[in-house]
Amino acid sequence: MAIEIEKKYRLSQMQREFVLEKLKESGAQFAGEDFEENILYRGGILDEKNAVLRVRKIGEKALLTYKQRIESFSDIKQQIEHETLIDDPAELEKIVENLGFRVKLIYEKRRRTWCFRQTEIVLDELPFGLFMEIEGSITSIAEAEMLLDIEDFTTEHKTYPRLTAELGREVDGIFEARFG
Repeated sequence: MAIEIEKKYRLSQMQREFVLEKLKESGAQFAGEDFEENILYRGGILDEKNAVLRVRKIGEKALLTYKQRIESFSDIKQQIEHETLIDDPAELEKIVENLGFRVKLIYEKRRRTWCFRQTEIVLDELPFGLFMEIEGSITSIAEAEMLLDIEDFTTEHKTYPRLTAELGREVDGIFEARFG
């Protein structure tokens, strides 16, 4: 079973610039920048398990992800995650909808990714704010915080889907957070 372990932070513009400088100074490896459209499906067994199916479109490719949250009272989020690359996102969407799952929300994101020691660090921009996520083991996340001097940054406990539901807008029964 694949377990995703990550910690999320809400950033000000100044904090984002600080992190960018620290990543450069520390020798972190820039892995790239993407624009994503994330489409989340719910219904049926997904609702029973408090899980989601996500189709993440990045350019011409797409990823299908199953996520199921593991309850925790820590600042570090853990969830079951299975993900695979999809060749034809339009056909996948038809399959998912024919299985009875419905689009619940859509959010867009600009993401910059770095590899730093034993972690992946992403700086995200969503229509409702700036964020950073550090993914790795609990120990490597703590080490990255210490080395980047960000131990006092505010942790964000809400997921992007929850924030989209709260801060986005409802369009025909689907919550959306889109740029422009």
